[in-house]
Amino acid sequence: MKMPHGIMKKLPEDVILCIFLRIPVKSLMRFKCVSKNYYTLLQSTTFINLHLNRTTTVKDEFILLKRSFKEDINQYKTIFSFLSGDGDHDYLNPIFSDFDVPNMTDTQSIIFDQLIGPCHGLIALMDDFTTIIFNPSTRIFRLLPPSPFDRPKGYHRSIKCLGFGFDSVVNDYKVVRISEFLKDDCYGYVQVEEENVEIYELGIDCWRELNHVNQQFPTIFWVPCSQIFYMGTFHWIAQSVILCFNMSTEIFHHIRMPDPCHNIRNHSLVILNESLTLICYSSVAPTSDPIEDLMEIWILKDYDVSESWVKKYTIRSLPIKIPLAIWKDNLLLFQNRSGYLMVYDLRTDNVKELNIHGCPESMRVAVYKENLTIIPSGSESSTPVHKF
Repeated sequence: MKMPHGIMKKLPEDVILCIFLRIPVKSLMRFKCVSKNYYTLLQSTTFINLHLNRTTTVKDEFILLKRSFKEDINQYKTIFSFLSGDGDHDYLNPIFSDFDVPNMTDTQSIIFDQLIGPCHGLIALMDDFTTIIFNPSTRIFRLLPPSPFDRPKGYHRSIKCLGFGFDSVVNDYKVVRISEFLKDDCYGYVQVEEENVEIYELGIDCWRELNHVNQQFPTIFWVPCSQIFYMGTFHWIAQSVILCFNMSTEIFHHIRMPDPCHNIRNHSLVILNESLTLICYSSVAPTSDPIEDLMEIWILKDYDVSESWVKKYTIRSLPIKIPLAIWKDNLLLFQNRSGYLMVYDLRTDNVKELNIHGCPESMRVAVYKENLTIIPSGSESSTPVHKF
């Protein structure tokens, strides 16, 4: 949208506000340079929140794709691709140049990292040691400081799971990390001695330990796309349940999985029709056993009510390695066993391989809408923000 600055100056402020809410973020960033008044308006919390919560449609959705390529023995290159659809799901168009992701280069990073979000406008890329928070619209990112808490002497630390979400009560973003301390017994067997929960708050740039946790966690599966932030709560796939952590109350609870899903090997969490959705699938090569080659998609109709699971789809014979996301409420994006990005239409049963490739199991997807959300920087001594 092009409009002479002279005409804009004559318009009432509420009209200018309505115009800005309809302008792409790339153009809004340019308007910041036009005048001090525009800069102040576009940087204000009021406008940023209005822009974040404006009415949008699936046509306003974009795809952030993370994938990796092998460069050397135990050395990988990880990139972000920023993509949009043109109404035809057979084609994804890059809207920015690919960006090399720093600090995510070894084997552990590309297989066990997690892409989480969007969460109140921001997305997190995380592994055992590194957390990168970024806004894909402004392409601003921040590398978070590592936890200062060390393992007790004589113990090993194992990270069980990671999470990222927004606490609407204190109006801040939080990172949560669950770990366990292990110790070899007198026979050489490893024993879990203690479990530990750590919280990092971006707004105050501080790690702390959660002391009121007095429960034993279920077995949590660290697999791609097995976690999601939804309804102010973070969710992880665990043994027969979904482990939940409320970002505001900082209390854990769980949601039981549907009984038929207990016998299916792999599970992923996505959002479908604005509801928490469980994908149950097998990632092994096709077999003659129809049960082994089955995918089921279950929707939780009433959040936090385990009895409200409803099976929405049953799908057979997809060459799926990992499900990535459901886009536009009918397009299942997944990486196949050869490493290619594929799309399956839940309404028509059409499946197509796209010309986008990465190392097997390295792809992650986040579906996002443009926003101007600013990454909290905490204090002057906190880690700085950068631009892709």
